[in-house]
Amino acid sequence: MKVGIFIGSDSDFPIVEGAIHLMKKFDVKFGLEVTSAHRSPERTRTLIKKYEESGVSVFIAIAGKAAHLAGVVASHTTRPVIGVPVGGSELGGLDALLSTSQMPKGIPVACMGIGKSGASNAALLAIQILALSDLSLEEKLKANRSQMAANVEAASQKIQDKL
Repeated sequence: MKVGIFIGSDSDFPIVEGAIHLMKKFDVKFGLEVTSAHRSPERTRTLIKKYEESGVSVFIAIAGKAAHLAGVVASHTTRPVIGVPVGGSELGGLDALLSTSQMPKGIPVACMGIGKSGASNAALLAIQILALSDLSLEEKLKANRSQMAANVEAASQKIQDKL
C-alpha cells in the first residue's frame, strides 16, 4: 500500500470517489478508512502507525467543519499529508478550508480545494509524489495530461462545428 486515505465520516465517501477512481486508474495501491480526529482519536493514531508499517508513503485526510483530521495525521507522521476540506457546513466549507490550510509552523499539511475536485487533486498530488521514484507512474501522469489536452481540443472543435 502506497497511499493511506482517511475520511472523517462515512458521509465523506461521495467526496473521495474521484480520488479512488484515480488511484485505480494509475494502479496505485491504497487503503481507505473512516476515522475521526475528534470521535476516534486513538483509532486514528493506531491507523497511522499501521499504515506506516505497511509502507505508506503519503496520507490523504478528508474532513469537514473543524477539519482537524489532516493536522492530527500530520502530528503523528513525518510522511507527506494532503488535506482536503469538505463543504456542507453552515459556512460552506470555508471553516474546513481554513482549519486545513492554517497549520502551525512545523506540522505541514498540503491543502487542496474544497470537495470533490480537491479530493481528485489530492490523489494526483499523491501520485506525483510517488512518481518521483517511479518512472512508470511519471509516464502515466504525462499520458493523462496529454489526454486532458486532447479532450480540450476535441471540445473546442465540437463548439466550432456548431458555429
